[in-house]
Amino acid sequence: MPLCPLQNEGKYISALLKSIHRITVKRLFHILELYKYTDKEIEQLVKSIVILTDTREQKNQHILDWLDKKHIPHKTKALSNGDYSFYVPANPDLNIDRDLFFDKEIMVERKGSLEELSGNFSQQRARFEEEMATYPGIKYLLVENANYQDIITGKYDTKFSAKAYLASLHTFNHRYGLQMMFMPDPQYSGYFLYGVFSYFLKQKLR
Repeated sequence: MPLCPLQNEGKYISALLKSIHRITVKRLFHILELYKYTDKEIEQLVKSIVILTDTREQKNQHILDWLDKKHIPHKTKALSNGDYSFYVPANPDLNIDRDLFFDKEIMVERKGSLEELSGNFSQQRARFEEEMATYPGIKYLLVENANYQDIITGKYDTKFSAKAYLASLHTFNHRYGLQMMFMPDPQYSGYFLYGVFSYFLKQKLR
């Protein structure tokens, strides 16, 4: 392979990393697709999932408490994108000889309030947009302590206008495939996270 000019080194490295990522993703799903799992085996694998929480995530004790109550294992890990994802532990009996991580395939970004999300759409917009644009997998945005109509009626404590808020919300949805869930009562956030990840895995295994 010919050497790249110095000014193109950044683009070259970026393209190389993307190629490596694509190969890694293909290998991951190839492992799962090598075998036809029975319904019983699929349920066994789904029940084994471990929820990953980003090391920077804060004020999420209500989620951890719910996971503990339901005996769903969880671990803290530095995630490059999002606040939550999951992995399937190694299971040699089902031909999975190593832990399979899905943090590059699906993630959930959690916002504790409309005020927090407002900051992402205004002061920290460039960083937030880059994070959504560069993530290759399925993206969810979980907004706690709020409903969609709270944006329309201006029921939040920032200077970000309702018109600009809605425009940003729908732009990110269509431009980056960001799927949104409003959770007025945060005690159900754990239900949502587990539901998203468990059904994602079920579909991959069928």
